Amino acid sequence: MEKGGKGGHWEVIELRGHIIDSLTLSKLFDEIILRGGNYVSEEISIGTSKLDPSYARIRVEATQKSLLDNILVRLSELGAVPVESREVQLVESPGDGVFPEGFYSTTNLETEVLVGGDWIGVEDIAMDSAIAVYKLNESDSGGAGRYEARAIKMKDVKKGERCVVGSSGVRVNMQERRAVSGTFEFMSSGVSSEKPMSTLIGGIADEIKAFKESARATEAQEPAKILFVCGPAIVHTGSRDALCCLIEKGYVDILFAGNALATHDIEVSLYGTSLGVSMAEGVNVYEGHNHHLRAINTVRRVGGIKEAIEQGIIKDGIMYSCIKNNVDFLLAGSIRDDGPLPEVVTDVLEAQDLMREKLKGVKFAVMISTMLHSIAVGNLLPASVRTICVDIDQSTITKLSDRGTHQVTGLVLDAGTFLKELCARLSR
Repeated sequence: MEKGGKGGHWEVIELRGHIIDSLTLSKLFDEIILRGGNYVSEEISIGTSKLDPSYARIRVEATQKSLLDNILVRLSELGAVPVESREVQLVESPGDGVFPEGFYSTTNLETEVLVGGDWIGVEDIAMDSAIAVYKLNESDSGGAGRYEARAIKMKDVKKGERCVVGSSGVRVNMQERRAVSGTFEFMSSGVSSEKPMSTLIGGIADEIKAFKESARATEAQEPAKILFVCGPAIVHTGSRDALCCLIEKGYVDILFAGNALATHDIEVSLYGTSLGVSMAEGVNVYEGHNHHLRAINTVRRVGGIKEAIEQGIIKDGIMYSCIKNNVDFLLAGSIRDDGPLPEVVTDVLEAQDLMREKLKGVKFAVMISTMLHSIAVGNLLPASVRTICVDIDQSTITKLSDRGTHQVTGLVLDAGTFLKELCARLSR
C-alpha cells in the first residue's frame, strides 16, 4: 500500500479467470465506485475464446486507508488479489463464539491464505465463515513449522484461536467456466420457464449417469456422492415413486429433507393420502386432514421409521427405500413441524453441524421444491459442487443464487414432471 497521488491511498490488484463473460470485472468496477473509491485500469487482457481466461491489473484508490481496506475486502471476494503479496494478519478470538473485529468473511469459492511463506488451501470452505489458522506440531502430518487453515463458523470458534482479519494474504480462486455447449450452454443463460425442459432433463440425466459411473470407477475409498435435497411437493404431486426409483437404482447417496417430506410419504403408505387428499382419486377424504398426525403418532409409538418398517407397518415409499437401500438421510426440523417424527433433528445448530459433516464428499447436488432447505444447504456447499435447483417458483432459484450459491443451474418446473422424466431417462 502506498501514499501519494490524487487517491491518497492505493493498492494495485490483479484479477484472473473468466472475468468478462461472468461480469466479474464490471462488478469489481461497480464495487469500487459505489464504496467511494476510484480506479485506474493499468492492464486488461481478454481471452481469445470464451474458454480462455482473461486478466486485469487495476490500481484502486481511496482518500482514507480504512476506506481502501473496506474496498479491498469486497474485491477479494470477487477474486482480486494484491500484486504485492503480504502474509495474512492473524488475531486471536476474544472469546468462545466470537470472532475478532475485522475478521475476513468467506465466500464458498476455493480460497487460499499466505502463511509462513506458503499459500495453503482453506479446508471445509463455506460462505459466511471466518478462517482459522493452526500451526502444526511435530506429531502432526507434515511436521512442525507448517500450518493448516480451516473455515470456521462463529458458534464453533474458541477463545484464543487465531483468525484472519482483513484481506491481506487471502486469495480467492474464481470458479472456472464449465466447458459447456449445446443444451447446457442454453441452460446456463439464466433462469426461465421458457426452455426445452425435456431436453434439459435429458442432459442432467446424462450428467448424473456419467458422474455416477466415474465415482464408481474411482479407486478412492470414499467416492464422490450425489445429494438430493427434497421438499414435500414431491409427495403431493404423486412423484414419490420416481424418487424411490432413483434411490433404488443407486443415484441418491444422501437425502436431506424436513419433517414434512417424511411425514406425508408415510401418510401415503398408511392411508393413501397426502395432506388428506387421495392419491388415487385426487379428492379430499373424510377426516383426511388428520392423517398426517396419525401417521406421525404411529411411528412415534413404535420408536421410529426404521422400527415401523421392520414391523411391517410401512411397506413402501421414500423413507422405506432409503432404509432398505442403506441411503443416508437427514431430516432437519422447523418451528412449524407437527410431531415431529423421532428421526427429525429439532435443534437447528445440531442439524447444521450434521449437514456439514454429511456434505463431505458430496460433489453433485439436486434440490427439488424446497426453498428453505435449498438455501440452507446452499450456504454450506463449496462452489465446486455441481448444483441443480428445480422449483415451480422462479424466485426460489433466484434467491438461492443471490445468497451466494452462484454455481446453481435452475429449472422452473414442477417436481413431478422433473422427477418422472429424470427417472425415465436414467432407467433407459
